[in-house]
Amino acid sequence: MQETFFSSKEASQITGCTLRQIQYWREKGIVVPVISETGTGRSIYYSKSNLVELAAMVYWLSVGISFDIACETLKRLKAQEPELFISGKGKRFMLLLSAQNESLSLVEFDRESAIASLDEGKSVIPVWLDVIYNRLASKLSN
Repeated sequence: MQETFFSSKEASQITGCTLRQIQYWREKGIVVPVISETGTGRSIYYSKSNLVELAAMVYWLSVGISFDIACETLKRLKAQEPELFISGKGKRFMLLLSAQNESLSLVEFDRESAIASLDEGKSVIPVWLDVIYNRLASKLSN
């Protein structure tokens, strides 16, 4: 089965990113396209897993997560759970931010743990990849 690739313009339309955001994130190494600089011209293409990364960044920024935390979250998810961006199956995680030492941890979402963390004075930010996958799948099916 052959994988489908998307141009920067298509990726922008599907994920809701601007072309400038895609370019900036590519330049900073936040979302690295699978195929880059092929042939005689500069052709850049994104895989479906790249689209998930782009959509995740757009979603997190849209709900008020800072750019730095969104980048760190994406980096940690790709390191901890690389299959999430390939599998097409979303999981729910949460970011825990400790006010005392400003530490950031990414753990699988658990309602009781979230409430306990809030009681401890930690900020809890939902990172729900299932929502991101569903939105992306809906756009790809159209």
